[in-house]
Amino acid sequence: MGKLAVFLLESYKSIRKRTKSFMRTTYISFLVFFPFMVFAQGDIDPIKDQDLKNFLLLHKELVSIPNLPENNELMLKNINWVTNQYNKLDFNTTLLESNTLPILLAEKIYDPNYKTVLFYFHIDGQPVNPDAWNQENPFTPVLKERDSNGDWQNIDWNVLNGNIDDEWRIFARAAADDKAPIIMLLSALKILKEKNDNPKFNIKIIFDPEEEYSSEALLSTLDKYKDQYASDIFIVMDGPAHNSNKPTLTFGCRGIATCTITTFGSKLPQHSGHFGNYVPNPVFSLARLLSSMKDEEGKVLIKDYYTGIEIDPEAAKLLKAVPLDSTAFNNELGIYTSEKVGKNYQESLQYPSLNIRQIGTSWTGEGLKTVIPEYAVASIDVRLVPEIDGEVQLQRIKKHIEQEGYYVIERDPTDEERRTYPKIVKFNTSPGLNAFRTSSDLDFGKKIRAQLKDDFGYEPIVIRMMGGTVPIVPLIDKLNVPTVIVPMVNMDNNQHSPNENIRVGNIRQGINICLSILEMQL
Repeated sequence: MGKLAVFLLESYKSIRKRTKSFMRTTYISFLVFFPFMVFAQGDIDPIKDQDLKNFLLLHKELVSIPNLPENNELMLKNINWVTNQYNKLDFNTTLLESNTLPILLAEKIYDPNYKTVLFYFHIDGQPVNPDAWNQENPFTPVLKERDSNGDWQNIDWNVLNGNIDDEWRIFARAAADDKAPIIMLLSALKILKEKNDNPKFNIKIIFDPEEEYSSEALLSTLDKYKDQYASDIFIVMDGPAHNSNKPTLTFGCRGIATCTITTFGSKLPQHSGHFGNYVPNPVFSLARLLSSMKDEEGKVLIKDYYTGIEIDPEAAKLLKAVPLDSTAFNNELGIYTSEKVGKNYQESLQYPSLNIRQIGTSWTGEGLKTVIPEYAVASIDVRLVPEIDGEVQLQRIKKHIEQEGYYVIERDPTDEERRTYPKIVKFNTSPGLNAFRTSSDLDFGKKIRAQLKDDFGYEPIVIRMMGGTVPIVPLIDKLNVPTVIVPMVNMDNNQHSPNENIRVGNIRQGINICLSILEMQL
């Protein structure tokens, strides 16, 4: 922290002790000013409160339009809103026909000799349960601040006419995911236009109308519009930043494959009194099989499950550099200790996982029945890494089941098979999506890291690969260009959940991150 920042911090503490009446005004002013000594020490000017107010009201306007894809009319209203904004910035906008909703593509050539960066956002949002929200309408944005008890209280939007507190939050569906990043880049482009300044590369922007629904519309267009999507760099603006709220760059994500394992008892459920100790219970068979797949430390025992994965010294250094207090992290999770697949949280994400996400039997009604179920089923997801193909990994699981003595089929067993084989498993699979990873040491990775360091005064948080999966991996594969995810919203934004929110300070900083990227020389 610089000397000036330390001085202001100590001054604030002194003032706070002397007078409560003066405290609030000074505190708000401090919060507005202080983040930019921390987060913007380079060439980027702090966002003035009056400008931020206009951008926040722009955000409010967009978030007020419900964005569930089942309502085509409202989704088109969202698309038209974004289209109008980019038309004002002299972008060419095109609606690309898909098998469902259209894809909005905005593009602008600043110089034919420049390289082209393709940005990605999604316009749609997750479904809502209004009863679970602490506001009347999840699609009506509400501005809130924390009271002395830590509870969120509504405040009037007119407070934006004064000093804006970065700790205020806007609550609404899609306020963070993904309409906040849409507003961040839009605001940065508006700032550049007002300054008669231009980015140092040409821009294309995809607005996906169905990301929360597996991006069906976008993925249906990959072959038809591959020339329109062509670029030199791909930047995905989605997801939460590191919990420090420092600028974050994520250079990959895990993929996902799924399968179900079903074991069988008798053809029909049987009374546990009449047939207990006689008819085998398939739950115990399933439990023994699942237990054979992992040891007590969480390491997968299936042969070749981790084949091809090596954490070299450079990768280990990068993973270890991501800040994390593991004790506090585990306490927050409520676990005694973590599994031992990796040496730390980030390293654990570099290996494929084996997760049992649900176990069930034939009875799914209310209450309990004294029955021996006729089958037991485990639903499994496998998070993939770039070294591992989904189909190959699923076949390794199948081979392990066979080695445990099971006759493996893809359907329910026939009576003849029940008489012939003592142990039967029905194994159904879906290879899903593979992972992607771009090296942060490629030329582009070095440039974007250096740009953010210059503008913010310190290295950005670099995530080698995040744990989740994005549905647009087929687009990333099709583009075959360096790809980075730039997450900018607060980690605790309640993404996909009730009371989704965006921290005002993250919008302010996100605009600065976008300005920094737009100044990058490719």
